[in-house]
Amino acid sequence: MEALYALALLACPVGMGVMMWWMSRGNTAKPPVQDKDPRTVEELRAEQVRISSEIDQLSPRETTEDGHLTGSRR
Repeated sequence: MEALYALALLACPVGMGVMMWWMSRGNTAKPPVQDKDPRTVEELRAEQVRISSEIDQLSPRETTEDGHLTGSRR
């Protein structure tokens, strides 16, 4: 009966160790992640202009005479 208690007591740490070992094996086969964005600054600026114009078309805002936003939407 004491052996059954000892087996139950060791089941959790042993199972956790097996799971950690099993999960760490899968990380070695993944390809390396590319850190740098291949787009140039000019491409990113063009995308920013395109997205800004889409936002302006979707939600026009009122501006003051000097071009600042008033904060109210139509």
